[in-house]
Amino acid sequence: MKIWVDLHIHSCLSPCAHEDMTPNNIVNMALLNGLDIIALTDHNSAGNVEAAIEVGRKAGLIVVPGMELCVSEEYHMLCLFSDVDKAHAFQDKVYEQLPPFFNREDIFGPQIRMDALDQEIGREERMLSGACGMDTETAMGLVRDLGGVILPAHINRESFSMLNTLGAIPPEYGFHFLECSKNCKLDQFLKDHPELLPYTFFHSSDAHFLWDILEQEVCLELPEKSIPALLDCLNGSC
Repeated sequence: MKIWVDLHIHSCLSPCAHEDMTPNNIVNMALLNGLDIIALTDHNSAGNVEAAIEVGRKAGLIVVPGMELCVSEEYHMLCLFSDVDKAHAFQDKVYEQLPPFFNREDIFGPQIRMDALDQEIGREERMLSGACGMDTETAMGLVRDLGGVILPAHINRESFSMLNTLGAIPPEYGFHFLECSKNCKLDQFLKDHPELLPYTFFHSSDAHFLWDILEQEVCLELPEKSIPALLDCLNGSC
């Protein structure tokens, strides 16, 4: 069955996201746009996934607990998990590797944690906007040991991209899917990088504002509408 997805969305916990990116606003916008599954992927944190999942469950939208991890090599990786506990277990490991700096709201913006009623329950004091001390291979091992999926984010970008930083996508990393930005001209991109033709590509919104969330633009063929089916697909079953 065709499942409409947007697998890279930030909430108000990400310092660069708008404060309107609350659990209810995100879920309702995704539903208005006709999506079936979204992933909440804040910078180096999974602190708002539980609230978003609860809102989504009540509204009929599947919310995948995730994170956009900035590894020590200073590029971004999408990390997706089957449940909140596994996302939080990974978050604990990431928090241990974050630089010992406090967030400067006047520079980076607030990092707001919310409940399922869109009420603020606190502000994350750790600085989430930079790279953590975890390297790519360590991150891959941890995510995969937790039954999750990890893949390179927005590889076509000049900043925070594995391809731009390393000059290649190492085949030994075992990725099946690669994410590109919404504005990526994929045909031209693949002409420039024919070595990437074996991979399957999808684009995401990387939404930091409500109006950035995708409409029905990206669909995956899944046997059912569920997180396990999605993760199996991203692991190469589709």
